[in-house]
Amino acid sequence: MDLGEGAEQASGDPDGAGWGATLAWVEKELLKTEHVEAVTRLRGGWTSEMRRLDISGAGGRRSVVLRSFVKPFFVQHAEGLLTREARILRLLGDTDVPAATLLHVDATATYCDYPSLLMSLLPGSVRLTDQEADRRADLLARQLLRIHRVRVTAETQPRTYQAWTAPERVSPPGATERPELWQRAVNVIRREPPDYPPCFLHRDFHPGNVLFEGSGHDLRISGVVDWVETSWGPADLDVAHCSTALALLHGIPAGLALADRYVAVGGTLADDRASHLYWRLLDALAFAPDAEKVAGPWRELGRADLTPTVLTHRLEDYLQALFDRYA
Repeated sequence: MDLGEGAEQASGDPDGAGWGATLAWVEKELLKTEHVEAVTRLRGGWTSEMRRLDISGAGGRRSVVLRSFVKPFFVQHAEGLLTREARILRLLGDTDVPAATLLHVDATATYCDYPSLLMSLLPGSVRLTDQEADRRADLLARQLLRIHRVRVTAETQPRTYQAWTAPERVSPPGATERPELWQRAVNVIRREPPDYPPCFLHRDFHPGNVLFEGSGHDLRISGVVDWVETSWGPADLDVAHCSTALALLHGIPAGLALADRYVAVGGTLADDRASHLYWRLLDALAFAPDAEKVAGPWRELGRADLTPTVLTHRLEDYLQALFDRYA
């Protein structure tokens, strides 16, 4: 990720505290003639702090990206998350998926102030505007299919997916005028998960984790980031997650269309409508009540229009649209 649509320049000590040990760890891993010249905080993240580090030395200049978990919940789970991401980045190095190259990782904060991972900088920027959204969606579908076709061995297969909500954990909007819609949706996910052919999942694939370059006919995906949740599970679940995000970002038709785009480029989804509806609702309900976990980062990246009220209405309309199509 580069400056793209959301970044801010920081000093060499961007936080005033909680950075010195991490900086020392980074510089220890550099070439002897190199040093960190500048630090740029990257916006748009929710689970971790992301920084671009500009490095200079006798061989010229280069940039890398540092991910650090600082929120207590994610610090607690950082060893598993960062160890998984490091393993996945190594695996993807031999594929056509445009992922970063792993440089170093300190998953337990043995040397850093917080659990951290250092990786190469990918070109491009996150793009969340409505302009060229349809063209980007076509590219998202194709990229998702390539991810699902990544081959693994028994040793490299990631963990089985984990659901991000459950019937008892869904929080409908307090002021909803459609409580029966929410109850109907919750009832769908009370069943046992449908059978599925498993594949390699990004698990958090959405426009905020994809980098683009160019425009028009030259538009292309230049990077896919955030591999901490990579899993083994149904292709439907990845498609569902990106579909919900598109519905919230660009409107209900955009969210409904992604599955069709995915199948059109060769992807395979659940044969029966009930199973497909289960996966779509399992994902959508995890965004309740107002999608604020993604909305905050999206607003940082320029989508100030995505207020909690707007997103709550879109989420409800999306639930209804899923029932209209698949029930």
